[in-house]
Amino acid sequence: MQVSEIQLVYRTKVKATDRLQVSTSNDAYQALLSVWDMDTIEFVEHFKILLLNNAGRVLGYYHLSSGSTQGCLVDPKLVFTAALKANAPRIILAHNHPSGSIKPSNGDKTVTQRLKEGGHLLDIQIDDHLIVTPTAFFSFADEGLL
Repeated sequence: MQVSEIQLVYRTKVKATDRLQVSTSNDAYQALLSVWDMDTIEFVEHFKILLLNNAGRVLGYYHLSSGSTQGCLVDPKLVFTAALKANAPRIILAHNHPSGSIKPSNGDKTVTQRLKEGGHLLDIQIDDHLIVTPTAFFSFADEGLL
C-alpha cells in the first residue's frame, strides 16, 4: 500500500534581520506595490497576501489568484494554507481594482468578514485588507471596517 507524504516547508530567502517591517497601511501598500505586476494592475484583478510574523516583519507574499476586469476568486482554504505553511500569525489581504476605484464593493466587505472569522478560528489575525491602484489605496483597518 502506498501513502503520499505531505511536507510543510517554508524556505526564506531573506534573513530575519533584513525582513521588511510593516507598521502602517502605507508600509503594506509600498511592500505590495514592490511585488505587483504594474503591467496588469489596471488590466485584471489580482488577490495577494502579505504574510507577517508577530513583530510585523514580512515573511513573504502569496499571489492567490488572478481574475477578470470585474473580480477574482478568493478561496479561504488557500488563504489559510499559505499562512499556515509560512507559520504566519498575521496576514494582510490585498487586491486591485482595474477600474482605478479604491471604493470597496459589498463583495469585498463580505469576503473580508468571512476571512476575519476564519482567521479567528485558526489564531491567524487579519491585520488589514487593502485595495490597491498604482497611485492610491484603501485600507479596511484605517476605515474601521475590519
